[in-house]
Amino acid sequence: MNIQGTVIAGDAAGFEGSPGPEQQWSLMRERLPLLRVEPDEWVRRMMRWHFSPETGSPFWLRRRERLDFDPLRDVTGVADLHLFGLFDKADLRDAAVRDLLPRGFRDREFRIVETGGTTGKPIRVIDVTRAINDVAIYRAMLEARGVAGGDAVAMAPSGPHAYGHFVSRLLNSWSGATFFIDFDPRWVKHLIRTGGDAGDYVAHLCAQTESLLEDERPSLLFTTSKLLLQLVATLPRPLAGYGVRAVCTGGTSCSPEEARYLREEHLGEVQWIDNYGSTLMGHALPGEPLRPGGSTTYHLPPPLSFIRVVDPAAPHREVAVGERGRILVNTLLEDLFIPNLLERDSAEATAPHPWFPWPGVRHVRPYEAPDAEAVTEGVY
Repeated sequence: MNIQGTVIAGDAAGFEGSPGPEQQWSLMRERLPLLRVEPDEWVRRMMRWHFSPETGSPFWLRRRERLDFDPLRDVTGVADLHLFGLFDKADLRDAAVRDLLPRGFRDREFRIVETGGTTGKPIRVIDVTRAINDVAIYRAMLEARGVAGGDAVAMAPSGPHAYGHFVSRLLNSWSGATFFIDFDPRWVKHLIRTGGDAGDYVAHLCAQTESLLEDERPSLLFTTSKLLLQLVATLPRPLAGYGVRAVCTGGTSCSPEEARYLREEHLGEVQWIDNYGSTLMGHALPGEPLRPGGSTTYHLPPPLSFIRVVDPAAPHREVAVGERGRILVNTLLEDLFIPNLLERDSAEATAPHPWFPWPGVRHVRPYEAPDAEAVTEGVY
């Protein structure tokens, strides 16, 4: 039942004849065949995987006993996931991480990754196949845009964080080198929460990155949009002057005004690939504006995950395209099943993008309400 993506080896110097960004979804489905599975069929597979005694995790097998429905019988497609109700992240925070490992993966190598702690105590989850899938998808996106290959500087956390692990695996897929800075995102959050000044630490991160850019001349730079804003303001010359062909960002949000500033004032011919996502939801792929003044939209790839924008007062109701609501995500991986997770962010619902034929979101920002979780974005 285990389905894995195959990452195809490539030349570290780059890839010729890129098909163009409009072909990236076709290329992703070619590289990762599970993306071709019809969504309702994938939901049924994941119910069998997570709720069968032979393959499910102790976490979900115990919870099955408390459900007032049978996931194997009653959940036959995406529309039935509402039966699980809203998922409480506190259940993951309190769980022993080995209870999250599916029995079907008992003999597989796995990695423990942690969230950034933006809304409180970090959450630990299991990664067996997720990074493999993410690399296949992301590499296909870079190839379609003509910027795969070469080395990278990662102005990003490593250690227990999924982001650094993902970047290393991606660069390894074409024998590229990854140069990491020394980066503890929780220290920045601690400084902000306690009223301290994070400026000196951010300057420390920028100085490390500038040194690596100068010495190694990478093709790619991985970071967050907030750090990118700080970095370009401190560098003595544009990123293209260091050999950078593309900047890949994710994690923290970026306002439309900040995005315009980066594109118009600093990036020039350097491609900017800005993803939205988190450790629990994965990478939402960017559908770039197709007209001047447009906004980037973000799309989670089905059937691995589904993103919706819902009415905060009635999370069972999706808002119309163009309306703002709170982001709700269903994650259906062999490693991790999270139904109906209300994310910390709000966004506007969007129609499908020509590159990605399913709905998405845009204008993402932290959700603000009297009952909302306290959010400390920091720089990651």
